[in-house]
Parts: sequence; C-alpha cells; structure tokens
Amino acid sequence: MAIGKNKKLSKGSKKGGKKKVLDPFARKEWYDVKVPNCFSERVLGKTFVNKSQGIKLAKDALKGRVFETFLADINKVDEGDTFRKVRLRVEDVQGSSCLTNFHGMSITTDKSRSMVKKWQTLIEAECQIKTTDNYVLRFFCIGFTRHLQSSHKKTAYAQSQKIRAIRKKMIDVIRLQTSNSDLKMVVKKITTDTIGKQIERECRGIFPMQNCVIRKVKVVKAPKMEVAKLQEFYHETGEVTGVPQQAPVEETPVEASA
Repeated sequence: MAIGKNKKLSKGSKKGGKKKVLDPFARKEWYDVKVPNCFSERVLGKTFVNKSQGIKLAKDALKGRVFETFLADINKVDEGDTFRKVRLRVEDVQGSSCLTNFHGMSITTDKSRSMVKKWQTLIEAECQIKTTDNYVLRFFCIGFTRHLQSSHKKTAYAQSQKIRAIRKKMIDVIRLQTSNSDLKMVVKKITTDTIGKQIERECRGIFPMQNCVIRKVKVVKAPKMEVAKLQEFYHETGEVTGVPQQAPVEETPVEASA
C-alpha cells in the first residue's frame, strides 16, 4: 500500500459536497382558471404548471385538467347551493388563461345522508340524454316519499307498483326538460333545481314526494370542442380571453414651438 494522501479524496474534491437546493416553484408558471358565462363568477382561481421545456409544452399539460368547486363559490346567488359541487374541465389555453367547460355535478355526502330518514321510501332513477349540441349526459335522480296530511300512519312507504310509476315519471321529466336544450340551458336547470321541483309536482297524483334532487350528472361523451365554439361560452360577458392587453396610454398634445 502506498504511503500518502489520496488525491481524489482531498478537501477540494466534488465528492460528498453539498448539492444546490432549488426551489421547486422556481420553474412553475401561474394561469387564471376562467369559468363559463352560465355562472356568475368569471374567475375560479389560479393553477400552476411546469414551464415549457423543449417539446414539453405547458399548454398540453393544462389541457384536460379537472377542477372541482362548490356551486356557491362560482354562482353567488342562492345560499342553498352550498351542497352542490361542480366539475370544470380545461378545454383550451389562451395566453395566461385556462378556458374551462362543464364536466359534471354532484351533491355532497353530508347532504345526501341528511335526506335519508326512517319511515319513508327512497326512490332512485337513472337515465341518459343527448343535448342539442351533441353532449351525452347521464343523470342520477333521488327522491323520498312523504306523509299525507290526512294520514295518521307513522310510515310513508310506497308500494312497488307506485315506486315503478314514480321512477318512470322521473325519467320522463328529466328527458322532457333536457332533450331539447343545449348544455348551457341544461346547466342552468340543474343549478336552479328546476327539474327536482317539476318531479315533485308531476308525482303528486301517484304519491306525495319530497327532497327530489338531481344527485349526480356525468358527461359521458363530449363533442370535439373548437376554439370558436368555446369562445361563445365567454364572448357574451365581453371579456378578453386571450393575452391580457395593456390599457391605452393617453397622449398629451404637444404645442408647436414658435
């Protein structure tokens, strides 16, 4: 064995040296998440993504990203919308803005559990419809029987024959309300609970119902979204969907020197 120091393990060697710690957010960039004009709010929030590097573009990483929010946060009209959750999917990226579209709706778990009680019948229905703009949606409806005002019974159970009739009536009302409407009109009917109230009115002749709501809506199939078609969901509000423009600078008139 040779006597002396190993030059490779000297103080100035790179082996065992501290690595440079980089901030992970240093290579991120932020984008605004825009909401379609069928809701009151125009911006949902911000999201981040890795900066474009080589063939990996930030635009491609953002497309298809799904956001879930409460309806009360983007549609500040009724406080009763706190139990509904809306899913929005990024369809296109323009400038520093992500343009989203409706991707589904559901109710919270605590709301669905609070409606389930004893001495009543739970009735569920499911159907699939196609809108006029070629969106295929699957609806899940739920409802409960209620006591008759003139009845002194403890229970409000419905017979099997009436349950089948109510389930058929639910499907008929959903198809009647949505088949001749586009996606924007269907979303408005879902968020305003128009379909649930119509089901309660239509089922009065069969059995009194209560708490009829659309429990869940899934987008089964969506048509190929063109940029021009997508901008129609934002154009009516008068906002600019592309790169934010700077405010025009007022020019000060300069007097001609004598």
